[in-house]
Amino acid sequence: MKPNIVRPIAICVFRHNGLILAARHYDPIKQQPFYRPLGGSIEFGEYSAATIEREMAEELGAAVVDLRYLGAVENVFTYNGQMGHEIAMVYDGAFADPSLYERDVLEGVEDSGASFQAVWVKLADCLDPSAPPLYPTGLLELLGV
Repeated sequence: MKPNIVRPIAICVFRHNGLILAARHYDPIKQQPFYRPLGGSIEFGEYSAATIEREMAEELGAAVVDLRYLGAVENVFTYNGQMGHEIAMVYDGAFADPSLYERDVLEGVEDSGASFQAVWVKLADCLDPSAPPLYPTGLLELLGV
């Protein structure tokens, strides 16, 4: 994260049978696990829908179809002791390869080379205050959960 910069991102909500696909993350300072839908930074000159297509191809080697813009959420947060500020363009979408919905865990690779796991999380569980949160803030409300 670059300090004092508002970061525009695009994320995609992949849903299946009451579940949402989200990457597992961990904040070592807060000692807190959390989830976040897949996506990434919008590059200069790139439309946000194209960001979703590019990020899924780069991180998962997967193609997406049926992208539908849902709205935007603003997220001001602290991660790893640093303040962050993002404007997230949120999309609903589907994988072109239906076999991806049958996997419990999808292995991915960030631009940095770091690996991550995306898992199917019950949307209803995200409302439980004792469960790891789903970010960005405002996403559940946007999804009508």
